Amino acid sequence: MRDFFFLILAAFLFVIWIVSWLAFHVAGGLIHLLLVIAVISLVIHFFRKASA
Repeated sequence: MRDFFFLILAAFLFVIWIVSWLAFHVAGGLIHLLLVIAVISLVIHFFRKASA
């Protein structure tokens, strides 16, 4: 489960980003922060998996 934590976090943040972007298109700057965090989590997941 620990290996999938960052993958689940990235997917969850990406879904929240999509829903927020579609629903609240006005608050664009803060919503894109979720996408950045999701991408960072995804990158961390792949680096940890590659090093294990």
